Amino acid sequence: MRPATERDIRASFVNCTKGEAKRLPVPRDLAAQPWDDLDFFGWRDPAAPQRAYLVTESGDGLVGVALRLAAPHARHLRRSMCSLCLTTHTGDGVSLMTARRAGRAGQQGNSVGSYICTDLACSLYLRGKKEVASGERLHESLTLAEKVERTTANLTGFLNKVVG
Repeated sequence: MRPATERDIRASFVNCTKGEAKRLPVPRDLAAQPWDDLDFFGWRDPAAPQRAYLVTESGDGLVGVALRLAAPHARHLRRSMCSLCLTTHTGDGVSLMTARRAGRAGQQGNSVGSYICTDLACSLYLRGKKEVASGERLHESLTLAEKVERTTANLTGFLNKVVG
């Protein structure tokens, strides 16, 4: 992903108002992000842990979505799999994240959801730059490029549901 500025990120959100996008907390360390290793940029709101944000490249620009994490259930030991990068985690490493749909559908309260790595570090898990807390990723015979392509396709499918 190419580096993004705060202004670009704020302008990219498709499922919130301009006022909401103006008020959302964008990380201050944008210059320090590993942009070359990111397929999308995601972060959690430090002041409101149930909120998360995701921005990715689409066509000539960026597309951003505001997400909400479902209320956490009791900790469990079973594994859950991220629907974007297919990384498995135990405990609360994967969360159901919902996004209000864009446009009129979102204004009427419609949303879509997906199970995503709670820390939104899918790109780093794929590249081995971040380790899964409970062990390791499942072995796959795919190349890194194929894994990235699959993750990007999964993300595009989710974003199409938000925008469509």
